Amino acid sequence: MAAPVDPAAPARPRAVPWIAMYHSVGDVSDDPYRITVTPDRLDGQLTWLGRRGLRGVSVTELLAAPDRTDLVGLTFDDGYADFVTAALPVLRRHGFGATLFALPGRLGGENAWDPLGPRKPLLTADGIREAARAGIEIGSHGLSHVDLTRADDLRLKSEVVESRAELEELTGAPVDGFCYPYGTVDRRAVDAVAGAGYRYACAIDPGPLTGPHALPRVHVGQNDTAARLFLKHRLHRLRRRPVEGV
Repeated sequence: MAAPVDPAAPARPRAVPWIAMYHSVGDVSDDPYRITVTPDRLDGQLTWLGRRGLRGVSVTELLAAPDRTDLVGLTFDDGYADFVTAALPVLRRHGFGATLFALPGRLGGENAWDPLGPRKPLLTADGIREAARAGIEIGSHGLSHVDLTRADDLRLKSEVVESRAELEELTGAPVDGFCYPYGTVDRRAVDAVAGAGYRYACAIDPGPLTGPHALPRVHVGQNDTAARLFLKHRLHRLRRRPVEGV
């Protein structure tokens, strides 16, 4: 006979949700940071998900689902202009959602933080609104793509608080998610993001900081064919810590 469940006992942490991290969708001939996938490769990767009964969704939808076994969070960092022209049509074709982490301090600019280039244009305000109208969740990537673990207190607050306010004004919708530039995170940055009112934040591999405001993600790139995606999907749940509080 099974032991009775103690209603006062703390809930066991749920398995870490699977969140895929993309950046740019376009030409991969010059891609020193491996941040780009071609539209055809993205289409193939989303086809692989669909054939396994998995559906790509925004992070907010993923975290709200009572059962996440058939959901994958799709995230696109930096707010590249090619999200609207190249990624969005592929997402629509598959009926998938996603979260776009944008930089309101660099609207219409370029990825100047990548010293090796190549230079890629970023979305304008109109481009972000277009993505939002298409049902894409808009989250903050900070104002200008700086390492928050190296920012002073004033800069940290500005990147976290002002970026959210600017995106909410731009889209007319709440901004619940944050993404740490470069994936770098420490306790001070986590506390600043949580204190600013974000419901969740994405990192890459936050280790002991893993939680609602430091969610791990898996990089997905041009080289990720079916076999590699299968391994990444399996290993993510085995290697990452359970997430408390989501």
